[in-house]
Amino acid sequence: MKPVMDIHEILKFLPHRYPFLLIDRVIEITPGESLVALKNVTMNEAFFTGHFPSRPVMPGVLILEAMAQAGGVLAYKSSNTSPDDGTLYYFAGIDNARFRRVVEPGDQLRLEVKVIRAKREVWKLEGFAYVDGELACSADFMSARKQGG
Repeated sequence: MKPVMDIHEILKFLPHRYPFLLIDRVIEITPGESLVALKNVTMNEAFFTGHFPSRPVMPGVLILEAMAQAGGVLAYKSSNTSPDDGTLYYFAGIDNARFRRVVEPGDQLRLEVKVIRAKREVWKLEGFAYVDGELACSADFMSARKQGG
């Protein structure tokens, strides 16, 4: 499947860089509504050296961060803004986070985010992370826009 946004375009819309850029491609986007992104989880991820050396597991907070980054791309694309124009979207809150399965090296996370509400500078979204069609994590989260330079 050809990506809607490859890594080069994602880098234009997220200020994150290695080792904290946690989405690899966007495969679907409906501005103002939803986005689907992929994260390929490899053994080369820096966090696996310490979490856990004998049984590598992707930390839950990083799964949530990957969802938030997907939500950030959706917000940027929906508002026709980018970090280059001084706009930043910050992770502003999280509710109802649930973890249902571990994510390990070799897995591919399918990150689905949907807008619940977007008002002024605050976006409320719901996110889901799947591995092979199985729900790994779900959460509601907020993103706040900060304009400036």
